[in-house]
Amino acid sequence: MTAARKGATRASAIPSDVLQALSSGAMQSATLAECLALDQARLMRAVFPGLSPQALKEVDSACELGILKRMSRIGAVLLDALGAGGIETCRAHSADTVRGWACFMIGAQPGLSLSTRLAAIRPLADDGHFGVREWAWMAMRPHLAEELDASISLLAQWATLPSERLRRFASEAMRPRGVWCAHIGGLKREPGRALPILAPLRNDPSRYVQDSVANWLNDAAKDQPDWVRGLCAQWLQAMPTDDATRRICQRALRNLK
Repeated sequence: MTAARKGATRASAIPSDVLQALSSGAMQSATLAECLALDQARLMRAVFPGLSPQALKEVDSACELGILKRMSRIGAVLLDALGAGGIETCRAHSADTVRGWACFMIGAQPGLSLSTRLAAIRPLADDGHFGVREWAWMAMRPHLAEELDASISLLAQWATLPSERLRRFASEAMRPRGVWCAHIGGLKREPGRALPILAPLRNDPSRYVQDSVANWLNDAAKDQPDWVRGLCAQWLQAMPTDDATRRICQRALRNLK
């Protein structure tokens, strides 16, 4: 990565040749700013030049929306235009945003059971690109929130998987407040319902996972501070010398006095 790309934290700082490459699908984004700044309408035309004029018109309209609604709407348009077979086409593409569209196509598929939808999203939740992994949990979150107990039961299994990316998905997708997404009222009121996910991660060796668990608890502390204090006290008492647990708890309690 060039120094210019490393330092480009705003769209205005992204070199024009980089934006052109991102918007043509020739390059993966390296930063969140690049993810947000690329021209998805142009990218769509580069990746799917045979898309119908009506579908392209709908994509153009979607590009006027905020980023999460944009991705969700584009996923629905592509699913309608390409069918379920288009998911694999997008999932196999080299551009991270196109793989992100695949996430929302999976999210838009009607009639899938929760376990089937999670199985479909799993390769994207384990993607090598940070952005695709974020799109994966965002695309799944409405379905997870709708079937909360079933989601916790299924994702508790993900919390023990070898991949740190999938373990992190289990935590991040179920944060009570989360980022760029609707809150999960049931977990704001009763965060203890998620302990089957959180408990296996309380001393996870990956900082990527630790940060997610800490942020989960920090979310919960905004509504149930005493519960978070009590849980951290239990974890620290049980594992007083564990560095991972101590780091999680310190970060979890960072906004509490």
